[in-house]
Formats: sequence, structure tokens, C-alpha cells
Amino acid sequence: MKKKNLSQHNSAPTLKNKNVKIGIVVSEWNETITGALKEGALAFLSESGIAKNQIFVHTVPGSYELPFAAAALLDADDSLNAVICLGCVIQGETRHFEFISQAVANGIMNVSLDYGVPVIFGVLTCDTMEQAQERAGGKHGNKGVEAAHTCLKMLELQQKIN
Repeated sequence: MKKKNLSQHNSAPTLKNKNVKIGIVVSEWNETITGALKEGALAFLSESGIAKNQIFVHTVPGSYELPFAAAALLDADDSLNAVICLGCVIQGETRHFEFISQAVANGIMNVSLDYGVPVIFGVLTCDTMEQAQERAGGKHGNKGVEAAHTCLKMLELQQKIN
């Protein structure tokens, strides 16, 4: 199987109105990886014309806390247009990985549906640290870039629908 950079996209987001506010919540657990995801997301947003003062970055201890933080941000600021959740869960020797990954995925989806706002799943769920590194700026691209791209594409969809 040929390895490819998963962060390459065929279509760039074309927001009609770039006056948006985007929250980013980043897990501190596996900080080397999540820091790279954050930097990738910020760089993509900047390259797409989103100003620094339109982006609000917050940290949480681990990926499990991402859904709560996304909901708290949306509760605190009803003018927030989207939230990007960035984290990294790496398989260990116990089933803890399964519980955390499932809870985070479901939690992020539920926040998005409950608030009617794009809440983007930018959480790596990898078997090894090497796999995480490959997806945080390595040979498979940067999932933070992908999450930011998804965020802008979802905002573009909302603008078209509204």
C-alpha cells in the first residue's frame, strides 16, 4: 500500500464571509504531537485569510476533556462559529484507549449536534507514537491542517445553506 500525505486537498474553502470566530481546543497530553497539530491548524487558517484575532486557542489536560471544553466555549460565546478539537490518544496495554477514543468521538459529535455548530474532530487515535508523528507533520501530513480545512469547508456549507 502506497503511503500518501493525507493533508493534500483538491478544493480550497471559499468562505463568502471570512468574518468568523473559531475556537481551538488542544489537549496537553502528548503535547509534542498536539502542539504540531495546533500549529498546522493555525497556519492553514492564516493562509486561508482568517486573522489571529478571530481564533481563540485553549488547552485541556487530555483528549477526554475536549467535548466539555468545546461546549463551554460555545456556552461562553454564542458568536463562535466553530470549534476545532485537537488531541492524540495512543494505544497502551489496556482497554483504556478504546474507552477514551469512543467517548471523545461521541462527545465531539454530540456537542456539534446539540449546538448546531461545526465541532471538528481532529483527534489522532494511533497504535504507536510513530504513527502519531507521521500524522502530525510527518509523511502522512498534519491532521491539524485537515481539521482546519474541514472547519472552513463546514462554515462554507453553512453560509451556502443560510
